[in-house]
Amino acid sequence: MSLPNPAELLPQMAAALISQLNRRQIREPRFIGVRTGGVWVAQALLEALGDPAPLGILDVSFYRDDFTQNGLHPQVQPSELPFEVEGQHLVLIDDVLMSGRTIRAALNELFDYGRPASVTLVCLLDLNARELPIHPDVVGASLSLAADQRVKLSGPTPLTLELQMLANRE
Repeated sequence: MSLPNPAELLPQMAAALISQLNRRQIREPRFIGVRTGGVWVAQALLEALGDPAPLGILDVSFYRDDFTQNGLHPQVQPSELPFEVEGQHLVLIDDVLMSGRTIRAALNELFDYGRPASVTLVCLLDLNARELPIHPDVVGASLSLAADQRVKLSGPTPLTLELQMLANRE
């Protein structure tokens, strides 16, 4: 399977996002990346948009519904939101949408900061493996993987996608 090149996806994502925001008459969106890959994608997207807007960063580790199973990842860092969430139009950006649980955790955290006017979801890849009814408003590419496959984003520069095989658990 050949994975798409993120550098080729970003200009079309930027154009689709501009169209989406214009259609909804959103003039001053606030951008938030989900750590770590979503932050890299958000930085690249802001660059593609030519937008120097401040970027918020979410680390959703404590909000995940599998936190008690997986425990605390050693690289957990605090979220950083350099703007108010209350009443703002947010653009939430992540690298890979799989089950939808990371986005659910991100929304839970955002609502702890306030009630946004809207949230537009942007994902580099949609793996068509949702467990929750969460769909991106803007997506770079959609893929369907085998049960033992995952995609890993490396970055921040350049952004590259790698297909990984899960270890056989027998």
